[in-house]
Amino acid sequence: MARRKEYLSPEIVNRGINDSGSPSFSVRVHRGLPDFLSSVNLKYVKLGYGYLINHGTYFAGVPILLLVLGTQVGKLTWDVFSLEYYNLVNTLLFLGLLTMFVYVILDLTPRSTYLVDFACYLPPDELKITKEEYIELAKKSGQFNNTAIKFQQRVLKNSGIGDETYLPRAVFQPGYKRDLKVAREEAAALMFGAVDELFAATGIRPKDIKILINFNLGGMGCAAGITAVDLANDLLNAYPGSYALIVSTEVISFTWYGGNELDMLLPNCFLRMGGAAVLLSNHLMDRWRSKYQLKQLVRTHKGMDDRSFKSIQLKEDSEGKQGLSVSKDVIEIGGHALKANITTLSPLVLPVSEQFHFFKSLVFKRSKSSKPYIPDYKLAFEHVCILATSKKVLDEIQKNLDLTDEYMEASRKTLERFGNTSSSSIWYELAYLEAKNRIKNGDRVWQLALGSGFKCNSVVWRAVRNVRQLKRNPWNEN
Repeated sequence: MARRKEYLSPEIVNRGINDSGSPSFSVRVHRGLPDFLSSVNLKYVKLGYGYLINHGTYFAGVPILLLVLGTQVGKLTWDVFSLEYYNLVNTLLFLGLLTMFVYVILDLTPRSTYLVDFACYLPPDELKITKEEYIELAKKSGQFNNTAIKFQQRVLKNSGIGDETYLPRAVFQPGYKRDLKVAREEAAALMFGAVDELFAATGIRPKDIKILINFNLGGMGCAAGITAVDLANDLLNAYPGSYALIVSTEVISFTWYGGNELDMLLPNCFLRMGGAAVLLSNHLMDRWRSKYQLKQLVRTHKGMDDRSFKSIQLKEDSEGKQGLSVSKDVIEIGGHALKANITTLSPLVLPVSEQFHFFKSLVFKRSKSSKPYIPDYKLAFEHVCILATSKKVLDEIQKNLDLTDEYMEASRKTLERFGNTSSSSIWYELAYLEAKNRIKNGDRVWQLALGSGFKCNSVVWRAVRNVRQLKRNPWNEN
């Protein structure tokens, strides 16, 4: 049986001058995403079932409590409370069980978190930029040498990014340096634009918001949006009946790199302006006007591994210019984080039949070298929103997860139209699905984000109604 072809990328490394005075070179091979079909790390499977058991304890306990309470209620008649037949023990037992039942329902029952609505910012047309215009402005800026210009031109050609993404023109000014004032102005336009749209759509007033999360802390990167959802969910559980506002942005003017180190030029080519505002609630009555219910959220962090930690980092080049450095191994590293994340997520979302086949293959495998059964993740979701990082990354994920073009459509369209807007990308993708009238009541949506650290985060939503957003949608600007 032929072995599955591995996805490798060679790199020629200059080793300098050897002892004989001749230049020395070697070839280093970088792997793409790991083969998801070759093995399964049981540590992450165990972790996933641990989450399932922890969340299932309540649902297993409530029926027992109801059964016990029901048997007691069945014994009751009005005569029990009369003076003639008064039985203090039975009455106290009944009241105790009733009190416990009410306590469990009102206090211990985890409240559902709902996504009431969200809004994505659409920058003005004067900030649109084509790939050709990008290169012309980069040449005129004087920030890059010929090698850096050709590198950016080659990356943009194969990026999957279209000619209608948005960039602030200030970054192309000759001698441009990071300016906090310029960055604040860009951030204000992105954040206030998205938040204003959200308030207009929901009718919520700023004073109604009890929890505000603008999760742009250093190192969070593109995975910050789902990290913020996790934090908001925890805070909503601590403060029931509240509204939480999440703001996700990408501020280009503060991450722009005006140097010639190739590994630091990649973010310039992919990152674009964008922002989203998300309103979450655990008000009991908000179930009827919300779009989605939060079902599962799994976060994976590989920061303990040195290669993962350094795969995307902020650093200075030899000339003291600061920028984001992206390792050549980032796709392989991200693949390992993705594999760990979905292995943990699988027990929470896969049908019982798929989990049965998986365990059957583990228990009754014929040899140590035989591969376990790999579940079909498409059975768990109707829609997938994968962070619009780059065409190469999306190609690798589609290939390894065996996803159809329909599942990848929202991600690819977002990359083409808006570029990589960092943590807000997954919201532009969800907006695309809504604009195309794809979301039906009961549909499950998987949002997947990868970011520096290295982090891989997943969140699963279930639509609580048919969703079609025509107004205030960035895909319906015309």
